[in-house]
Amino acid sequence: MSLDGKVAIVTGAARGLGLAYARELARRGAAVVVNDVDAEATADAVTGIQASGGRAVAVVAPVGPTETAKELVSTAVEHFGRLDILVTNAGVLRDTVLWKMSDDDFDTVVNVHLRGTFTTVREAVQHMRQAGEGGRIICVGSPTGQRGTFGQTNYAAAKAGIVGMVRTWALELKRAGITANTVVPVAATAMTATVPYFAAAVRAEANGEPMPAFFRHDLGFGTADDVAGLVAFLGSDAAASVTGQVIGVGGDRLQIWTHPEAAVTAHREGGWTYDALVDAWPTTFADAEQSVGERFPKLPEEFEPATS
Repeated sequence: MSLDGKVAIVTGAARGLGLAYARELARRGAAVVVNDVDAEATADAVTGIQASGGRAVAVVAPVGPTETAKELVSTAVEHFGRLDILVTNAGVLRDTVLWKMSDDDFDTVVNVHLRGTFTTVREAVQHMRQAGEGGRIICVGSPTGQRGTFGQTNYAAAKAGIVGMVRTWALELKRAGITANTVVPVAATAMTATVPYFAAAVRAEANGEPMPAFFRHDLGFGTADDVAGLVAFLGSDAAASVTGQVIGVGGDRLQIWTHPEAAVTAHREGGWTYDALVDAWPTTFADAEQSVGERFPKLPEEFEPATS
């Protein structure tokens, strides 16, 4: 199924993952509103899509404010006549440990990722419900929001919050024929380029070489283009029944993340007092404690970063 006749908005689409999403949607036939805060890069993205035979228009503005959300939706409707797909990808990082994180570090990341997703989806959904033709909401999450990452309190909070909102929206929007899903990408980006563990994979992509199978298969780590196919699928009629899902994708791997479920359940007549917990925790609950953070396999020797 193609996306001919569909119209999409992609936030944070001037480069990296967002640009890959916008290009793939356009390649599949959708007209795309390309949003970013970098005017030159956004113009280049639009020009590139148009040069490949696609339709695209730029909106240069930061997500978060309702005014930006309104501009994005009105631009889609004024230029292309409708709105069918929204991909909320825009984001920023302000990484530091909890005790050094400033109010501004926290607020900036939450405002762009969480509030920016909320305001843009709210505006898009208002239009989609009024149009009465359904729609597709695709929000970008992160492994950090699922498992946590050292130094990313703000980013983890925002990405976990997006998953919670998407699950709620899937319930609220079902009658309107609007789906809502979260994509959790694992790919070579500006962020992963600084992590020594991924150096061999990032270097291969930069040199135009195939990414080693260890990264693509074992780690589920690939290129931005490896993620774009899932975004286009979720935006299509083929995914009309897929909603409320958190789907991880990277390299050769695709995963559907579970919704949180109780790992162990136990009952005690009279309730769980302090003394009862002291006695029971080591034997009843300790083995069910959940791990935190990503656990990467040991790098094969040939991919170990060079040391000076």
